[in-house]
Amino acid sequence: MSDLPLQKHPQERRDLEAIAQIRAAGPSDPVSLAELGRLLIRYRGFPGALDLQASLQQLLTQWQLTEEELFAKTRHIHNEERIYQVKSKFQVQEDWT
Repeated sequence: MSDLPLQKHPQERRDLEAIAQIRAAGPSDPVSLAELGRLLIRYRGFPGALDLQASLQQLLTQWQLTEEELFAKTRHIHNEERIYQVKSKFQVQEDWT
């Protein structure tokens, strides 16, 4: 591990709430799979949020998926539908935050 101090991610509180929603919805929900993949990428290599990162890995284990299997599923999901589509009065855009 690096000698750098652990950091607090600015999205950590929001992401902890997202993990609770992912866990509640389960692995059959396409949005949950996409969210799990997005959060794994966000926190990959991040020097902190260790509890959050452990929760992400725990979900993978509980769902009996490797990262590679998850990402294959999420690629398929994103090819089939726009998971993060946000419609506003004037335009449709994707929100990956």
